[in-house]
Amino acid sequence: MTHRTVHPIAPRVLRELRTADDAGRPAAPLTDPEGGAPLRCCLRHSAPGERIALVSYAPLRRWAAGTGADPGAYDEQGPVYLHAGPCDGPADPPAPLPFTNSHRVLRRYSAEGHILGGRLVGGGPDAFEQALTETLDDPAVALVHVRAVEYGCFLYEVRRG
Repeated sequence: MTHRTVHPIAPRVLRELRTADDAGRPAAPLTDPEGGAPLRCCLRHSAPGERIALVSYAPLRRWAAGTGADPGAYDEQGPVYLHAGPCDGPADPPAPLPFTNSHRVLRRYSAEGHILGGRLVGGGPDAFEQALTETLDDPAVALVHVRAVEYGCFLYEVRRG
């Protein structure tokens, strides 16, 4: 199995997004009445009554800025939920692969930031694990974005190592 690391949104980026998101809008915190929002800061679902914010996030743009890649037309931004205030991040030890309870898309990117394709995954954690391993076995893949099928929302990033 290819060793991989699941990456939530980094704490520094979370602080920035809580001030102004990647679309330039201020965060608008709200109290989650029902719970169940997939939080990208700690990779768990929100609980009823938690303070959360829905912000616009450009994950590939942020990754490219740190690596020197140029995603060009593949740069996109979309909605993500996060805690409205400071968060302790994922549990320690973290869940191995969060949010695998539904159909997902594994979107593959090259080191240049170009999309290499996507893969629809269903069937639960075992099918997800197998698809992710096969995806990361491709040496052309630098990173993988796990996305929700229904809305295309970014859930988290996976890299080798």
